[in-house]
Amino acid sequence: MPLPFLTADRAFDTTDAVALPFDDHDQWRRPYRPGPYRVGAAALALLLASFVLLAAVIIVAAGSFGGGIATFAFAALIILASLRLLRMGTWVSRVGVRRVGFFATTTTPWAKVGSVRTAQQPVRWLNFPRTVQGQALVLDRAAGERLLLLTDHNADFLSRSEAFDRAADTVEAWHAEYGVRR
Repeated sequence: MPLPFLTADRAFDTTDAVALPFDDHDQWRRPYRPGPYRVGAAALALLLASFVLLAAVIIVAAGSFGGGIATFAFAALIILASLRLLRMGTWVSRVGVRRVGFFATTTTPWAKVGSVRTAQQPVRWLNFPRTVQGQALVLDRAAGERLLLLTDHNADFLSRSEAFDRAADTVEAWHAEYGVRR
C-alpha cells in the first residue's frame, strides 16, 4: 500500500516545472530515498543498540558502574554508526556534489566537475569485494580524476533500477544547471 504523502516521491509527481516552495538549492539534499537494504541494516543496528542499552541498565542496577558505562558507550557507538550508515550516499546543492562515505566525505564544487555520466562497468555488490556488471554514475573531475557517485548494486539501488535511473538523471540535471558551461 503506497503512502505517497509520507515519502519524497511526490516531488517527482509534479507535471509543472515550477519549483516547490521547500526546494532550497543552497541546502545539501540527497536526490533519492535511501534504499531498503540501507534502512534495514540501520534498523537492525538500532535494535541491537536497544538491547545493549537494556543490558547497560541491568549492569548499572547490579552495581557495576564501570561495566555499565562501557556498555552504554558501546551502545552509543552502535547508534552513531547506524546514523552514519543512513547519511551515506550522494548529496547535491548549488555548491557542488558531495559523496558521503562511512569514514570519509568528498565534496567537489561544480566548477571542478568535468562531466557526470552513466557508464556500464564492473561495480561492487553491496560494497563487498565481489564485482558484478552494472551501471554506475561516474563524476569526471576537471583534473582527470574519477569519482564513483552511485551504482545500481549498492544498498540504495539493489533491485531498484528505476530509482537508480531517476537519481542518475537528477544528478546529471544538477550538473547541467550548475556546472561550468564549456
